[in-house]
This record gives sequence, structure tokens and C-alpha cells, in this order.
Amino acid sequence: MKFAKLHGAGNDFLLFDGCAEPYLAGALPPLVPRLCDRRLGIGADGVLLVLPSADTTARVVYWNSDGSEAVFCANGTRCAASFIAARWGWQEMVLETGYAAIPAAVEGGRVALRLPAPEGVGPWQELAVPGGPLRARFLVVGVPHLVVRVEWPDFWRRSLEPLAPALRAHEELPPGGANVSFAAVTGPRELAVRSWERGIEGETLSCGSGDVAAALVGLAERWVAPPVAVRTASGRTLTVSPEGPPPECPVRFSGPAEWIAEGTVRPELLGGEPN
Repeated sequence: MKFAKLHGAGNDFLLFDGCAEPYLAGALPPLVPRLCDRRLGIGADGVLLVLPSADTTARVVYWNSDGSEAVFCANGTRCAASFIAARWGWQEMVLETGYAAIPAAVEGGRVALRLPAPEGVGPWQELAVPGGPLRARFLVVGVPHLVVRVEWPDFWRRSLEPLAPALRAHEELPPGGANVSFAAVTGPRELAVRSWERGIEGETLSCGSGDVAAALVGLAERWVAPPVAVRTASGRTLTVSPEGPPPECPVRFSGPAEWIAEGTVRPELLGGEPN
């Protein structure tokens, strides 16, 4: 099994080519947790398989590090576009995800996606959590997100536990809970965002769709003006440009997709414990 490892603003993924190795569609799913293990495997937030569908159209399948399949991962989709550009030579493409068909363009080391308008945009609600109630807003950018504005002086250093897990699985959220984005306003067009993701059950250096959700809420509330520069825990910055009145509008989402390594998975890893 040949793989490439890429990251989008620190959100790292293992990429596999289903055109070169067609058997992977059936073989990959049970191996995902083992591949993503950061000590006993290669290590990643998730795994993506790309499969050609038509001229400059590909299907993208995504699994979280715990092995659960998710309908969408924005940073993963950007990395898939970069992977396809290198493997198949496409610079512009449409990526079919469980969420939607996403137009993508590779521009040097950056990838831009055009995302549909979010769904299920809810009103502000007060959620009871450890330390007192917090105001939050729910919306679905492919997958469900909860956006919380904070004004922490120690924003990048503060532990997200137990607050983030309590919000991620809060009883007032729909079944399955949501990813949580903690947003702080750092400039007229800038947000800092920290992300807690379900399926990984921990903080990641970025959650692309969560960064989009936070930017759209920030734009709707006039915390910031467009385009929004979202600084992530990786130190990388992503750009969210609305294409209509937020939060219920399509967006252009762009940022770096960076290559880390390429290689071959050893049979010992695929086979589990050595004899």
C-alpha cells in the first residue's frame, strides 16, 4: 500500500490512490485506526482514498482516526486536491464527497474549495457546562459544528478539557454531537480558532469546516469583515471569503496543503502484532 502524508494547517492525513490500487476501497476501512496511531502506526488525524469518477472528477472517501467514516473534511479535501494534482496532473477538479460535489483549484502550494451554504443554522443558545453556561451557535458545514466566542487572555495555552468534551457531546445538540470551534477576535478581519473534533475526540491543529463555521458566524455577527483570515493552532492561516450574506451563503475556502512524506506501508503494520 503506497501512501502520501499531507497536512492542511496542521490537520494531517494519509492519502491513498484508488486508481493505482483498486483493492484499497475494501481493504482500507478496518486498517484506519492502526495506520493513524501516532506511536504504533504512521500517525494522522484521518485517512482519505481518492477514486477517479469522470474527467477531472474524483470521489473522495474520508475516515477519522478512530475508523469512523465522515461525510466531509474540508482540510482533508484540500489535501486530496493537492494529492490528485501531483498524481493525475489535474489543477482544477470536482471532488465528490458525502457532503456535496466540491469544486477545487490547486494554486501552487495553496488549494481553494468552493463550499455550499451551510445547513441547519441555529439561533444562539445557552448551554450548561462546567464553569457556567456558554453561548454557542450550531450549524452544519458538511458535518455539525458548534461555534463559541471566547475572550481568553491565555487563548493558545488554555486547556480545552473538560469544557470541549462537554460541549462536543452536549445533550442539547442533535444525536452524534458536534465539532467545537472556540473563536477569538484578533483583528478587523482576523479570527483565532481552536478546534475540538469528534471522531478524533481531541484537539486538532485545525478543523477546516469548523474554521469556515466560525468565520461565517463572525461575519454574521459583525465581529469581523470579509475576507476572514483564520489563524489556527498550527500557526497557519486559512482564508474564508463569503459569496453572499452570511451565515447562510456559499464560501471560498483557501489555504496551504503541504506535503510531508511518501512511502509504502510495511506488511508488519497491516498484519497487526508480530509473531
